[in-house]
Amino acid sequence: MSGQKLHPTSRRQRWIFLISMISLIGFVVLAALVKRQGLETFDMAIITTVQAWEQPLITDIAIGLSFIGSIGPVIVLCLIVIAVLYWVLGHRVEILLLIVVVFGSSILNVILKWVFQRARPDIHRLIEITGYSYPSGHSMAAFSFYSVLAYLLWRHIDSRAGRGALISISVVMILGIGLSRVYLGVHYPSDILGGYLAACAWLGFLVRSYEKRMGKRANPEDVNESETA
Repeated sequence: MSGQKLHPTSRRQRWIFLISMISLIGFVVLAALVKRQGLETFDMAIITTVQAWEQPLITDIAIGLSFIGSIGPVIVLCLIVIAVLYWVLGHRVEILLLIVVVFGSSILNVILKWVFQRARPDIHRLIEITGYSYPSGHSMAAFSFYSVLAYLLWRHIDSRAGRGALISISVVMILGIGLSRVYLGVHYPSDILGGYLAACAWLGFLVRSYEKRMGKRANPEDVNESETA
């Protein structure tokens, strides 16, 4: 019995669970350091480095990325993806996963900000914004949306180049939106990192639950593997 190999789906679910738990623990540790103001040196070193890049073109790019990561554009992008999933790919349950991941992440962010009530940095702001700082709502929204988008579209792309492009675009958008908030002076780097960790834990929990509920139907590649074995 101990020599049995795990089904690919079960093995992936274990990895998803592990990553989700590591992200959750990382968020808790980071939050404790934020509460104790133990990240000032870390935050200031990165802020100083990033804001030293300031020039008009980079500022325009940062403002654009920050806009894309705000709630309005995220809703529009979600509606576009929902339309593609429903009318082009013929999916239904995947739409529910997208909605719960993205909009659940936004609700979770509001709750976490209320819990920690961290004031925004007031060093060198290029835009003005109100509200609490930790964790970053933009970084949580970007991580949730682009990660779940990559997850849902991955199995519909056959070529390595296409899959590589999908992952590359997702990573660039996630990091770019997060970095833009530091550059614009409205978030500490630890806010961004906290947002990524919280979103990763949230996403991992939902994806694992989704795969367990859907079974092999959520993983047609695994079905093919089992049929050819």
